[in-house]
Amino acid sequence: MNIAFVTPAADIRKTLPYRLGNSIYTRPNAITGPLILATMLRNRGHNAAVYEELYTRVDLEKLLGADVIGISTMTSTAPRAFQIADFFRTRGKRVVIGGMHATVAPEETLAHCDTVVTGEAESVIVDVMENRVKDRVVDAPCTGDLDTVVFPDYSLLKTPCREANIMTTRGCHYSCSYCSTSRMFMPYRERSVESVIAELAYYKKCGFQYVNFQDDNFTGNRKRAKQLLAKMIEDKLVFRDVFFFGRADMVLDEELLSLLSRAHLRSVLIGIESLNPVSLEHIGKKIKLEPLLASIPNLGKYKIKLLASLVLGIDTDGIADIRKAIEFCRDINAFTLQPAVLTPFPRTPVYKQYQEEHRMVTKDWQYFDLMHATFHPKKMSVRELQMEFYNALRRFYTFRKSFTIMRIYGFGAGMKRLGLWLVFVFTAFITRMVDAAFLKTIRNAHQQRLPASTK
Repeated sequence: MNIAFVTPAADIRKTLPYRLGNSIYTRPNAITGPLILATMLRNRGHNAAVYEELYTRVDLEKLLGADVIGISTMTSTAPRAFQIADFFRTRGKRVVIGGMHATVAPEETLAHCDTVVTGEAESVIVDVMENRVKDRVVDAPCTGDLDTVVFPDYSLLKTPCREANIMTTRGCHYSCSYCSTSRMFMPYRERSVESVIAELAYYKKCGFQYVNFQDDNFTGNRKRAKQLLAKMIEDKLVFRDVFFFGRADMVLDEELLSLLSRAHLRSVLIGIESLNPVSLEHIGKKIKLEPLLASIPNLGKYKIKLLASLVLGIDTDGIADIRKAIEFCRDINAFTLQPAVLTPFPRTPVYKQYQEEHRMVTKDWQYFDLMHATFHPKKMSVRELQMEFYNALRRFYTFRKSFTIMRIYGFGAGMKRLGLWLVFVFTAFITRMVDAAFLKTIRNAHQQRLPASTK
């Protein structure tokens, strides 16, 4: 059987400003799930291939030779996923959709495909693709022993890729009110250090120079993280650069920071989210940020680049709180800033709350991408929140700061930062043009929300 997996990209991600920013911010890679599933099916004797739309155009006509099409979708890519699914179904192809959005919205997804797989698909994918399961919605249980999951075969990927992605855990110790991934990948589970080392050795043989650890919190279990890092160093499984997600409290552990640096895990995204302790408590962050702020510069001491994440639009934050956090990230020489507009993903507590309070602006899923204000915030208008997202990038990425980053992290890092400054300065107008339809949507939502006497 010929099977093609497609990971869609939202149309807005294919526009010039986003393509330019993406080309500087990251390297081409692939979502791990479809690759794992394709590898399992290949091991069963099927011809399997995987395609990613984010970094290149995928000619769907050329995939019509496949017997089954598998589509992985997140909420922001759901409209494009449904468009692709409809394309293949009208041409007589069987379509299976899984992933985050399919899991939280199976009935909506079912209108565009033959079978929906919810949850972690490893335990059911073979039976589904070989058509031994007749249910149209297949609920897959979580994978208990992660060491049994096959390593993804990147030779099955037919689109560009320069980084290997690896998950050493699934789930998260925490459950922030806006987070959807921590609710899909539950409970928290860990792979053995031996299994992770074997996969890293495999990527070395494949010739990868860059690796991304995709765990929600790689440093959540510090003892295990230190064991893994020490083994990477001992076995010379050190790559040119490794990205990972961490938690702010890791900055206090200098033994951990030293191991991270020596193992070349030198790019970390940390969710600072807000400097307002009331806001951190409001979203269920469960961390006291204040004692950690003075230690965050420790990352620079170990040449670990901080990718700082902020959440814009928390009910207890106003515009002044957002700008204060941006200034803080700039002052501590964060390498990049990821300003994430609080997004009420389906089935999260904030989605339920905003629905009940009639605060949703749109349910056009393409805008649920952490870059668009899809609800009415409490301490500003929806338009003001959207403008704060644009302005956050302009205030953070400055010409002068690029040379500070160059002094701390080297010429290459400084040039990358300079490139991001150029992108955000010179594509700001184009970005607003791209978002013209969305800005009209929030203008209309604002007008509808105003009391009659003020219109």
